[in-house]
Amino acid sequence: AGAMAAEGDAFLRARGRSLTAFRQDDEYPWKGPFYFIQGADPQFGLMKAWAVGDTNNGDDEWGEEIKLAEQAVQAINKLNPKPKFFVLCGDLVHGMPGTQWRKDQEQDLKNVLKNTNQDIPLVFVSGNHDVGNTPTTETIDNYCKNWGDDYFSFWVGGVFFLVLNSQLYFDASKCPELKQAQDVWLNEQLAVAEKHKCKHIIVFQHIPLFLREPDEDHDYFNLEKSVRQEIMEKFHKAGVKAVFSGHYHRNAGGSYRGLEMVVSSAIGCQLGEDTHGLRVVVVTDEKIVHRYYSLNELSSQGIEKELLDMLATQN
Repeated sequence: AGAMAAEGDAFLRARGRSLTAFRQDDEYPWKGPFYFIQGADPQFGLMKAWAVGDTNNGDDEWGEEIKLAEQAVQAINKLNPKPKFFVLCGDLVHGMPGTQWRKDQEQDLKNVLKNTNQDIPLVFVSGNHDVGNTPTTETIDNYCKNWGDDYFSFWVGGVFFLVLNSQLYFDASKCPELKQAQDVWLNEQLAVAEKHKCKHIIVFQHIPLFLREPDEDHDYFNLEKSVRQEIMEKFHKAGVKAVFSGHYHRNAGGSYRGLEMVVSSAIGCQLGEDTHGLRVVVVTDEKIVHRYYSLNELSSQGIEKELLDMLATQN
């Protein structure tokens, strides 16, 4: 039972809208540069579904994704110095809520992720496949039982991180009260950040606000324009520096009035020309610097000197 409890704990670190891995009081002050790893869309099952052209029911094999996720974990475990955390920006598995292979996909992903070094907390962000394109109270509850809260905040070394459930911005028609609750909470959190004079505010959400231009047309891969505009303005006013997302299965990004939108390609299935990979994000006093590495590159060479030098200026 002890082992099970420990295993559960690794996946249920987000509770009560904060992350138990970091003791808040210790983390308010800035302690010098650090880095974290962002991954997105391991999405167990999509590669087969995409290959056979049946994204609804074709996800009955995910051996390829298991190998890629294992490679990601091994690469992260080898890094020195260690990242502060490893955040997965949604679409953990391909099976939508209630579909046939979902439970097996989730279990297999957990089996891979539990090999992540114990000192590197896992941070989970809910994606459309995790809670459904049109989430309900039930699908969100189910996600929370498996992976922890669907939105929460945490502090690391003077930097304030927010994890949001972007499905509530995409289509909250079946759970409007949950969207409203997240909105109220978010406003409170941004007020807290201001009070504590944090160094930076960084947001994680699955669906990007936009892919390249703040005023681009709305499609499946970004948020609807009026919703997007409201969030961008809110983030800009609050001084949010960067939003990190997945969902697009390609690298992309742009900026809006000093807010950087970073879209990272997938650990799993690629829909463009990018390689399976992870993003290394270095947080310095002044800025947030990041680079996307292919899994092969990160496994064989680790982080390049230029980024390591930014970390080395630590007191």
